[in-house]
Amino acid sequence: MKSVRDEIKGQLLAHEKLAKYTSWRVGGEADWMFIPQDKQDLINFIKSQHGREPLFWLGLGSNLLVRDGGIRGTVINTRNRLKSMSKKDGSRIYVEAGVPCALIARYCGEQGMVGAEFLAGIPGTLGGALKMNAGAFGGETWAIVDSVETVDAFGQVRQRNRPDYDIAYRSVSGPAQEWFLSAELRLEPGDVAESQQKIKILLERRNQTQPTNQPSCGSVFKNPPGDFAARLIEACGLKGYRIGGAEVSVKHANFIVNTGGANAADIEALIGHVQDTVETMQGVRLLTEVCVVGESL
Repeated sequence: MKSVRDEIKGQLLAHEKLAKYTSWRVGGEADWMFIPQDKQDLINFIKSQHGREPLFWLGLGSNLLVRDGGIRGTVINTRNRLKSMSKKDGSRIYVEAGVPCALIARYCGEQGMVGAEFLAGIPGTLGGALKMNAGAFGGETWAIVDSVETVDAFGQVRQRNRPDYDIAYRSVSGPAQEWFLSAELRLEPGDVAESQQKIKILLERRNQTQPTNQPSCGSVFKNPPGDFAARLIEACGLKGYRIGGAEVSVKHANFIVNTGGANAADIEALIGHVQDTVETMQGVRLLTEVCVVGESL
């Protein structure tokens, strides 16, 4: 009889450099990286670990700062792996966690469903968007989520509904040691051409206002109540401020870009400098959107 481990078809890589997988292009090594063939292969792999190995999930590597010492345990790489999408009955769209948000926006529009256009402005996958309630252009991920499918550290798959989670601005808390495999989105029927035009306008606005041609993680800081992080940072004269190869973008102050040769320590130090300066000059302590993980050198 075949064991669960015998059924695993994906790649397991040792000492994999993470910089090439993150949108900032920085980060140390993962002890292990598993690249599953598909969702079932991922579930089989997790079952084979019996909850012994720490797991960290990685999609497009945006909204993420991996420290230079890397990540202990196993990184699960879902990019281009958990990639299925399909239209369900009525107004629901099934999407797996590894699908880039921009593709979801386009797919929903092509299916004649509207309400997901804002996802075109989120530079990550659905899994990451679910984890942090990512938003753009006035929309938020969980506003269109009907239900989710999760897996725990022992490979147990569950169906969960919105009430199982405490959802807030750029924050989601729910059952511990569970990760998102997929979601069903509930949308409204609408005009395909209008949806595609809206996406085009949103992407043009993004390109005009954000440093899309430089490595960044997306927005670094949460907007404080009633204000904008970018406005506070710019008011402190921090646009263009550098530490090593990391720079506060001159195009959008809530972005930190890798100008070439930055390491994670440069970026983390610049994040701290921005927080300290804004607090001193504006009386507001900015909270980060970006998830900082791993070990320092």
